[in-house]
Amino acid sequence: MPDLVTGNAAIGQSGGPTAVINQSLAGIVESLQTGLGASGQVKRIIGLRHGVRGLLKPGEDGLVDLTAIGKAKLETIAGTPSAALSSTRDKPDEAYCQKILEGCRRNDIRYFFYIGGNDSADTCRIVSEKAAAAGYGLRCFHVPKTIDNDLLENDHTPGFPSAARYVTLAHMGDALDNASLGGIKINIVMGRNAGFLTAAASLARGQASDGAAPADRPAPHLIYLPEVPFSTDAFLADVDAVYAKLGRCQIAVSEGIRDETGSEIAPKLMGSGEVDAHGNVQLSGSGALGDGLADLVKKALTPKGGKAPRVRADTFGYLQRCWPYASPVDAEEARAVGRYAAALAGKGDTSASTILVRTSHAPYRVECRRADLAAVARRTRHMPAEFIAGSNDVSAAFHDYCSPLIGELPKIARL
Repeated sequence: MPDLVTGNAAIGQSGGPTAVINQSLAGIVESLQTGLGASGQVKRIIGLRHGVRGLLKPGEDGLVDLTAIGKAKLETIAGTPSAALSSTRDKPDEAYCQKILEGCRRNDIRYFFYIGGNDSADTCRIVSEKAAAAGYGLRCFHVPKTIDNDLLENDHTPGFPSAARYVTLAHMGDALDNASLGGIKINIVMGRNAGFLTAAASLARGQASDGAAPADRPAPHLIYLPEVPFSTDAFLADVDAVYAKLGRCQIAVSEGIRDETGSEIAPKLMGSGEVDAHGNVQLSGSGALGDGLADLVKKALTPKGGKAPRVRADTFGYLQRCWPYASPVDAEEARAVGRYAAALAGKGDTSASTILVRTSHAPYRVECRRADLAAVARRTRHMPAEFIAGSNDVSAAFHDYCSPLIGELPKIARL
């Protein structure tokens, strides 16, 4: 029998919600119920309201007892998008993590599971180190979640496939609209530092990139990622070339596109903008990037004394996160990483981040494995070079990587 501690288990959800974050919650709960809970090591399973904030509240105001939650209700919650326990954007520092540890002591929490991105992994790391230094037996496990797909060590991150499916389907429908009426359509997709989600728009084409010129590709004709320096002049030339040949052009743009100096384009077009709790200009809550690019295109492509082209922009924003039709692969894998985290705890592991590792491309297979918290914490993964084609497209390698994740797509045809 592994060396196990006895006490309560706590589960929190952090960061932006996703379509499958509750699958991970359900995976942890069900595994604890039949594992450490059944053996007596875990006395209560506690959900944290608004992530680690729940531990800072007096008494049990921020806690939800999940110990005896029934299978039917747990399954319904698992299939429901968004964070069932509510989430938080807090990025705990050393002092905050000390308060989290005190909350764990106060509630006899010996197993701490935190579902979230790289900041959540860092929270687990700091709390684990503080507990060890204080001689308090606390096991800390990070369960991955983010639609940006930017966690190191992972082939992909739960939450991304469902958001990628939404982006793909949205571009499929939008391309049909654009083909019917013509004009120039710009879609702004989430992704401040990583272009995976914007790249998923390419799957709307129904085929991998063959290196064709933009006007000879199926829509979206142009894709711009934060990993590739964005030139306004090159962008306008790209759009002009496609529009001149086809009378239409569909464009997918990451909200985090940057110029050659690494400066974000959106703040330049916005002039000044609302900032989030961490001092970053709020990108997803504003249509300024799309509107600014649309204005640039309209001005540049309007012939002197002639009629301006029809230009429209949509900012997908939060719609990408919790669309209630998750990728089946995503739902299954999000459940699996939760179960695996609980299994690591049952084996006596003291701290880890659960990761997804692809073991086969054809057929597609993944495994859950463990990584040290420090390998994931506060670090960002970017689109690898082999997934990027030139300045305005993605490669066939990305198509092969992403296609198995999003599920079956509808068949479409035109006369």
